[in-house]
Amino acid sequence: MTMTPPTPPTSPSSSSTGWRFARAGEPDTNSLPEAFASVRVPDASASWLRRFMAFVGPGYMVSVGYMDPGNWATDLQGGAQFGYTLLSVIMLSNLMAIVLQSLSARLGIATGRDLAQACRDHFPPVVNIILWLACELAIIACDLAEVIGTAVALQLLFGIPLLAGALISVLDAFLVLFLMNRGFRYLEAFIIGLLSIIALCFAVQVVAASPPIAALLKGFVPSTRIVTNSKMLYIAIGIIGATVMPHNLYLHSSIVQTRAFPRTIPGRQDAIRWATWDSTLALMLALFINAAILIVAAAAFHTTGHQDVAELEDAYRLLSPVLGMGIASTLFAVALLAAGTNSTITGTLAGQIIMEGFLRLRIPHWARRLLTRGLAIVPVVIVTAVYGDRGVGDLLLASQVILSLQLPFAVIPLVMFVSDRQKMGTFVISRPLAMVSWLIAAIIVVLNFKLLFDKVFPSP
Repeated sequence: MTMTPPTPPTSPSSSSTGWRFARAGEPDTNSLPEAFASVRVPDASASWLRRFMAFVGPGYMVSVGYMDPGNWATDLQGGAQFGYTLLSVIMLSNLMAIVLQSLSARLGIATGRDLAQACRDHFPPVVNIILWLACELAIIACDLAEVIGTAVALQLLFGIPLLAGALISVLDAFLVLFLMNRGFRYLEAFIIGLLSIIALCFAVQVVAASPPIAALLKGFVPSTRIVTNSKMLYIAIGIIGATVMPHNLYLHSSIVQTRAFPRTIPGRQDAIRWATWDSTLALMLALFINAAILIVAAAAFHTTGHQDVAELEDAYRLLSPVLGMGIASTLFAVALLAAGTNSTITGTLAGQIIMEGFLRLRIPHWARRLLTRGLAIVPVVIVTAVYGDRGVGDLLLASQVILSLQLPFAVIPLVMFVSDRQKMGTFVISRPLAMVSWLIAAIIVVLNFKLLFDKVFPSP
């Protein structure tokens, strides 16, 4: 879909307000131009509910990254080994994610730039090339995890070999193209529909597991055992380290601009408020789903002699007999398929945003999406063909290491930009929020490097 060029922005987004490498005299290029300002927003006379509903969508697309197949293994392992104790870690990591995603939305709405465009206009070209390559590597790594999750789900549900399942996942690229051509709201509705399926599947499993309420509630209270028990601490670091996906910060800063809010200071203030509510509520859904995975694992495996369950296939095989509900395993696999499909769609979209933002590269949408997906599928196909199913597990581990390496390149620039009054103007974050944001960034970066170090140099 072709969008008309926007009117010049009226907020702090011109090259004279801190964007050192913005091209003077060149009109700003809209982020995700085929969907920019394509979703109508009711005027101020409409009810608060109608205005809020107009902004609902981007937060749920972002929340997909917090419940992707890469997160499931740590949740399963944490519940199976330590019961409900690590629920407090899931809650803490979710609160950190809420803060960072609200900053991402603020950057996109206030400056009219997504995070990739902001990096392009702030850092010198050499640095931007490095950042772009790191981002592309992270997108491929993220897509690897989603492709593998989709392939595993297809294998569990229909007996389709992993290699064939990986190839089938390429169809997601065409699905994104079809939905985007219909309108961005259709893409959001599809994502929300799959999220609803995931939530329903796990709600049924939690009811079937019948966890003791007292133990469950106690799990949300932080325990000193998490720090004193080295094995528990390792899994806790894994949960927090896998919380914030780098591509989510790029994605959110772009898709909040699909709303046709007035590009004025009051209009942007209103948009930031509604977008923050949208992402906060959506990430609470992600909290429920991640907590539900751990709760089901704790109830089904921790007290039944299956504390060693860590693989998706093992959980699928054991859920029905342990819970005494024949459909439990099927619901688990259906939720995994929905999560994998959702994550591949948002990952492909993030790949487009990063390529356009850093390079101003314009190629046909179908070609760009197939390129992004193809770069992820090729390693899966090669490894599966050469090493079989076990090799895919090693590839999934490698993808998480790459994501850990990329995270500082997304989190640090984001916090730096939204703390800069010259760039953000009246939308700059307060000093207390800046301190909290830098603390969160430091925690996530340190824990990711700790996780990375332990994977590369495991203790004997």
